[in-house]
Amino acid sequence: MSSSIVVPVIDVHSNNFKELWPAMVVAIKTSSFIALDTELSGLGNRKSLLAESIEDRYKAIWHAARSRSILSLGIACYKKLDQKPPDSYLVQVYNLTLLCSEEYIIEPQSVQFLVQHGFDFNKQYGCGIPYCKGNNKGGSDDRGVHIRTLFTELLRARKALVLHNGLIDMAFLYQSFYAHLPERLTTFTADLSEMFPAGIYDTKYVTEFELRLTASYLEYAYKKCKLENSRSVTSGSAGPHVHLEFCQYAGDLSTYIDYRECPAVTSTEGQTDVCQRFSAFGWCPNGTKCPLSHDTDLIILQDEKCKNDKRKRRKRLRDKKGASDTGKDCSVSDGAPTNKMANMEEDKEEAAGDQKEADEKSCTDGNSHMDDGRDMKNDDEEENGVGEDKTNPGDSAVSVGEGTGIRSTESNAEARKKADAGTHRAGFDAYMTGYIFAYACALIKKEAEPGPEGADAQSEESWLPVCINKIYLSGKAAPLNVVKSTFAKSSKAHVQKMEMVWGQKM
Repeated sequence: MSSSIVVPVIDVHSNNFKELWPAMVVAIKTSSFIALDTELSGLGNRKSLLAESIEDRYKAIWHAARSRSILSLGIACYKKLDQKPPDSYLVQVYNLTLLCSEEYIIEPQSVQFLVQHGFDFNKQYGCGIPYCKGNNKGGSDDRGVHIRTLFTELLRARKALVLHNGLIDMAFLYQSFYAHLPERLTTFTADLSEMFPAGIYDTKYVTEFELRLTASYLEYAYKKCKLENSRSVTSGSAGPHVHLEFCQYAGDLSTYIDYRECPAVTSTEGQTDVCQRFSAFGWCPNGTKCPLSHDTDLIILQDEKCKNDKRKRRKRLRDKKGASDTGKDCSVSDGAPTNKMANMEEDKEEAAGDQKEADEKSCTDGNSHMDDGRDMKNDDEEENGVGEDKTNPGDSAVSVGEGTGIRSTESNAEARKKADAGTHRAGFDAYMTGYIFAYACALIKKEAEPGPEGADAQSEESWLPVCINKIYLSGKAAPLNVVKSTFAKSSKAHVQKMEMVWGQKM
C-alpha cells in the first residue's frame, strides 16, 4: 500500500507575515505551478449556485463574493527538480489566516462546520492578516507587504494555477485581492485568461474527464492518486512516479510549521458498511452522527474490489455467451459500485442528471463551503487520516514517492482518533490539489503517444493541454472555458491592473 507521509504546512498570520514574506515571494517566483485553496465565510443561496443557466450561477457567486470573505488561503508551490528523477518536485505549503477589514456576512452554519474541523476563529480575529476587498483603496497593490501585493506577485510570476472545483475560488480571489468582480461572466473569463497566461487547471475536471476516477471529491482523488503512485513505485514499473521533497525548517522558522500527517491507505478489517452518499460525493447529511463508515481508505478499497468483481463477472459472461454478445452487457459505468455516480464523460445526460439531483438534495458537490468545501471534501475530513504529527519530525527533509517518508510512531487507532477530531486546513487542501495535478501530468504524459523531438519540452510548458482553462461545472457535461471571446471585452479595472502588474497596456 502507499506510504505514510508528513507534510509541513507553514502557518502564516499577521505576526509573522513580514518575516515570511521573502520566502513566500521566492517560492512563488521559482515554482513550476501553484495550487490554491480557500476557506470562505459563506456562499449564500445554495440553490442559486446550481442554477441551470451558467450566467445565473455566476450572478449568485458574484453576490456571494461581494458580501462574504476569504477566511484563510492555502498556497502550495510545486517546483520541478531538474537534477532529480522525472516528476520530482520541491513543495512548499503555506496556510494564511486572513481577516477582511470591511463588514462581511458570516453564516452560522459555516462557522459550525469550520469549528468542527479545527478552524480557530480566536486566532483569525486576533492575528489574521488584514485586507480590503474590491478595487484598490488608496494603497499600491504592487508595493508593500500585504496580501494584495502577494496576489500581484503571483500574477507577475505567470505560473500555471491549479484549483479543485475552482470557479468559486477564482471569483473570491478576484474580488478579495484584485478588483470588483465584473457583472458578466464573459467579462470575468476574459479577465482571467489574461491574468493567468500560463493557464488555469481544475483538478476536479481532470479527475472526472481524464483520470476517470469513480469519485472526484478532493480527499478521495488525492488518496487514490497517492495509492496508485505508491503501487507503481513498489512494483518497480517504469512509472509514472511522482517524487516530493519538502524544505528543511530550522530555528525560529520551525515554530511556524504545522505538520500534517497523511497515513497510508490501509485495509480496515471487519468493517464493510460504507455510507453510500459519502462514498459517492464525499458528503453526508448526518455528518459525524452517521452510523456508517466515512473512511476514505475503506471506500477506495471497496471501489477497487467492486471493479475487479465486475470484471470477473463480465469475463464469465463472455465465456458463456461468446464474444458476439458481450457488447450488450458492457456499460459506460463499469467499475462504479452500486448506487454510486460514475464520473465518466460517456452517458453525459444521465450522469449530469444524477449529479444535479444529488446537488439539489444536498446542496453540495462544488458549491458549498459550509457543507463540502466546494467539492464535498470537508465533512469527510473528520476521518480522512490527515492529523497533526505529534512525533515532531523536526528539521529533516521528507522524500515521498519511493515508498519512504516519515512514519508516525503512533498506532493506527491513535492516528484514526486524531483524524476524527477534524483537521481542515486550506494549506493542506492546496497541497492535495497540487499532488493530484502532478500525478495526472505524469500519468497522461506516459500514456501519450511518443511525439517528435522536442515534444516533451512543449508538454512541460503546457502541462495538460487537454485540460487547460477548463473549469468544472457541477451537473454539467461540459466545463466552463476560460477564454476571451471575440465579443467580450476586458473590464476597465482589469486593464488598469494589468498595466500596473506588467507595466504595459493590454
